[in-house]
Amino acid sequence: MGQFTHRAPESLGPLVGKVKEYQVETIVDTLCTNMLSDKEQLRDISSIGLKTVISELPPASTGSTMTANVCKKITAQLTGAIGKQEDISVQLEALDILSDMLSRLGGTLYSFHSSILSCLLPQLTSPRLAVRKRAIVALGHLVLTCSGNIFSELTEHLLAELKKNESTSTTRTYIQCIAGISRQAGHRIGEHLEKIIPLIVQYCNVEDDELREYCFQAFESFVRRCPKEIDPHIPNVMGLCLKYITFDPNYNYDNEEEEEEERMETENGEDEEQESDDEYSDDDDISWKVRRAAAKCLEAIVSSRHDLLQDFYKTLSPVLISRFKEREENVKADIFSVYIALLKQTLPSQSWRHASDASGKDDVPLTMLQNQVPSIVKALHKQLKEKSIKSRQGCFSMLTELASVLPGCLADHIPALVPGIVFSLADKSSSSNMRIDTLSFLHVLLCNHQPEVFHPHIKSLLPPVVACIGDSFYKITSEALLVTQQLVKVIRPLGKSCTFDAKPYVKDLFPGTLKRLKAADIDQEVKERAISCMGQIIYNLGDHLSTDLQPTLKIFLERLKNEITRLTTVKALTLIASSPLKIDLRPILGDGFPILASFLRKNQRALKLSTLTALDILVKNYSDSLKPAMIESVLMELPALISENDMHVSQVAITFLTTLAKVHPSCISKISGSILTEIFQLVHSPLLQGGALTAIIDFFQALVLTKTAAMGYSELMKQLTAPIYSSGSAGASVTLHKQAYYSVAKCVAALSSACPREAPGTLNQFIQDVKSPKSSSAVKVLAFLSLAEMGRTMNLSAQKELKTVILEAFTSPSEEVKSAASYALGNISVGNLKEYLPFMLKEIGSQPKRQYLLLHSLKEVISSSPADGLKPYVEDIWALLFKHCECTEEGTRNVVAECLGKLTLVNPSELLPRLKKQLSSGSPHARSTVVTAVKFTIADQPQPIDALLKSCIGDFLKTLEDSDLNVRRVALAMFNSAAHNKPSLIRELLNAVLPSLYSETKVRRELIREVEMGPFKHTVDDGLDVRKAAFECMYTLLESCLDRLDIYEYLNHVEDGLKDHYDIRMLTFIMLARLSTLCPSAVLQRLERLIEPLRATCSTKVKAGSVKQEFEKQDELKRSAMRAVAALLTIPEVEKSPAMAEFSSQIRSNPEMASLFESIQKDTASLPATESMDTS
Repeated sequence: MGQFTHRAPESLGPLVGKVKEYQVETIVDTLCTNMLSDKEQLRDISSIGLKTVISELPPASTGSTMTANVCKKITAQLTGAIGKQEDISVQLEALDILSDMLSRLGGTLYSFHSSILSCLLPQLTSPRLAVRKRAIVALGHLVLTCSGNIFSELTEHLLAELKKNESTSTTRTYIQCIAGISRQAGHRIGEHLEKIIPLIVQYCNVEDDELREYCFQAFESFVRRCPKEIDPHIPNVMGLCLKYITFDPNYNYDNEEEEEEERMETENGEDEEQESDDEYSDDDDISWKVRRAAAKCLEAIVSSRHDLLQDFYKTLSPVLISRFKEREENVKADIFSVYIALLKQTLPSQSWRHASDASGKDDVPLTMLQNQVPSIVKALHKQLKEKSIKSRQGCFSMLTELASVLPGCLADHIPALVPGIVFSLADKSSSSNMRIDTLSFLHVLLCNHQPEVFHPHIKSLLPPVVACIGDSFYKITSEALLVTQQLVKVIRPLGKSCTFDAKPYVKDLFPGTLKRLKAADIDQEVKERAISCMGQIIYNLGDHLSTDLQPTLKIFLERLKNEITRLTTVKALTLIASSPLKIDLRPILGDGFPILASFLRKNQRALKLSTLTALDILVKNYSDSLKPAMIESVLMELPALISENDMHVSQVAITFLTTLAKVHPSCISKISGSILTEIFQLVHSPLLQGGALTAIIDFFQALVLTKTAAMGYSELMKQLTAPIYSSGSAGASVTLHKQAYYSVAKCVAALSSACPREAPGTLNQFIQDVKSPKSSSAVKVLAFLSLAEMGRTMNLSAQKELKTVILEAFTSPSEEVKSAASYALGNISVGNLKEYLPFMLKEIGSQPKRQYLLLHSLKEVISSSPADGLKPYVEDIWALLFKHCECTEEGTRNVVAECLGKLTLVNPSELLPRLKKQLSSGSPHARSTVVTAVKFTIADQPQPIDALLKSCIGDFLKTLEDSDLNVRRVALAMFNSAAHNKPSLIRELLNAVLPSLYSETKVRRELIREVEMGPFKHTVDDGLDVRKAAFECMYTLLESCLDRLDIYEYLNHVEDGLKDHYDIRMLTFIMLARLSTLCPSAVLQRLERLIEPLRATCSTKVKAGSVKQEFEKQDELKRSAMRAVAALLTIPEVEKSPAMAEFSSQIRSNPEMASLFESIQKDTASLPATESMDTS
């Protein structure tokens, strides 16, 4: 019977989906009545049944009316049951079911919210604590979906009751209730905090530990959920936390040192009399709960307030350090986690954008931390030998974090830490996790400190680590091998002279690792780490292994043949081959080389790349042991690797060929035509650039110098340029991409510099090509680009005709030829400033028609010449540029600005102030040129100009308030560039700059005009570009200065942008998606207002007769809006917001929206985790 009664309610679930609606209502009615019955068993079964039914009801969004009707039926009965306080268990069940319903279907019960509230509030004073607790849970679910009025009614009630303070017991409950509401719907409680906080502060001082605990829990939830509103109260809350984290009234910590001595004496003699019964017993002491709640609240403050870091180190850090001696294990763990949170906040940010931009500001907290390291170690090192495993693990996790945040900071404290490390590794009672934590701390310690500091302790550290290699638990073995690998580097650092004698320790290290290397039946991770560790041992200590070396290398050969271990082995062999100890690898090269060659055929990309690196190092260091046949086996595999489909693999393969050409020139004659064909194809590919291009250039130079190849200088030249020379003729099948011309020109210049005897002939050939009227424009472009590349490094003054030839080309009908000629003039001048620069400046002054091209040449000169070479000409160039900075043609002004900016970098201390002076000049054109010039002085790498820029960028940013629209636009572009490339320049100015930035996001009616186009009127918004620039700046600030923004103010403007023009809406949708991940709680608070514009965009219809572009535009907008919706839906707890729930159901019920949403979700699933917009 018992079993049957358990199964019966479960079968109701599937039933709900099958039977008619009225039948479900009947089922529910019966269950509700039975729940109030006198029979306990019947009651239990009915309540389980009801819960099952509720969990099976279709969600309201599916549009089923059944759910709403069933809920209304149940709710009326439940509120009745809760109100009747006769039987406590009925009441508890009813509260439970109500909570279930509110959390799943709160929105559906809208009409009941007020009756639910009036039924729940009295329960907060119920004599039974369990009832109060469940009522609080139910209220927490209610506040997510209830209306503003009901929420206010609830908070007013709680505040009134708190002020009354009828009994401590009810006051505790009300504070718990406020904390519960804040955890569930913190974004709604924000506006009431002003009234709530003073009351809670007042209750902290009441002598009641439980009440205090609840007060701190409430504070913690406010800090996490209402960051903006709690801000003014943070100092006060922190003060209370610091006071109560040390609150331990029943324990005396002061005389610990003496106590220890006393304890030693009293352990034998039974001096201490037994406590009398009526004295205070330890079990009644719950002060630890207060300390724990205070610690958790501090952790919330520390992790959310990066801006207070320096205060934390002044006030908080010393108090925490003094509490590391806490006697309650759980509280101690929480205190450690506060300190770890503090260390994590101190960690200098790791993103690429800030790496090159470490301003002095971050150093202050690090210095403060450095000064506190001695007291941290003093507080911890004794605890490393305590019995309690939990507190030892806490110490190690904290020290690990410390060593990562401040590498090197523990150097002076190694003697204090080693005994604790050894103790935890050797202690029989240590759990396996304890050992793993100790090993991973030791690994971080070894990686982040200089080898010398460990040398005195190797004797005691090594044996326990080696013992762990032999441990039966694979995770310990694996971690120990990692540590051993690092220890090997420490024992004998090869890069510097070192007096420490490593030889005696080889006999400890080697056998343990060898045993693991030989074993075939062990965990994959252990296999890999044993290979890496042994590789390191041979690299650093191979000369001490004597007869053990060769057998060990033979094992490596075995591991190469195994698919699972081959990649790790290739990496280990690469390491060994690069060892300065010149390890003898001959015995395994004969077998190893063909295996390595076969890896180049495999599909695994990482294996191909690692193998090429290994082959490269083997050819460099062991060329005399390599037989031609071995090398040929590798060469056969190379043509397949060189292709534009994988530039990186191609680059590594070509680098290997270059090494071969330098070290083993005799093999190069064997380079098959197919390899060269592939390389030429690569040169002519539009994708070639950067590293791969450099690799090809190096290869050609090495190849032509071997003098053995079938292809000499002239043949290579012919192959390189053939496609371009043939492109003019009728039978040409290939037209090359513009990028290919640059690549070919660079290769030509490289070959000419490698063969100086051949260069003059090549130069003449190009000059003839340019002069000849028969040459196609493609041939001329190539000739000019090649002259440019050659001229940059050679002095071409012997070529008398060059100047006239170039100037003639400036009148060519082809734009490509003109720009190539201008590029050539600039680069040839770099190679010979004395002759060409004065000539160029004269031409710029006298030839208004060619000005634009000549200025481009000048830009090349300024960008590519060394500063010393330019110094004598700076004044002339400067004067000339300022003549042109008011030019009406924007293209010319931009080139002038770039020249000015890059010229300023030549002598910043003198030229930057001059730029600043020009700001006050009359014409808006001149101002916009100056501001754009400043943009070109900002780079993402550190530069000498940075300090000067920082001091005066504020003056340039004042142009954000300029009266001229265009000046404001370029000022925003300059601000965006600074925020993107060097945030430290503007961080401190944001308070002054943000108001001007935000005011540019507003639509200005006066800038919108109507243009008549034939019969149509067309509106043009001249302010659009400026607004777009302003929103782009806002986006960039999210990435680089988030901690300096008032996110609520920021969201106001995002909200306006969501209703703006097409381009701006596209931008703000992306911003919204980013904000959902960066500051979800703020977005939750504004959800209602943000969803409206998204809903409007998603449900617009395009007029039937519109043009195709209009349809495409709307589609793109909808997609982008839907992406923002998908991002909002990833915020935890968002689905509990009524507005979001309603919008989701609208999306699901509209087929067009639903299919769009599904396709977006498929896209995001396949994308990498963070999608960001590049506005650089």
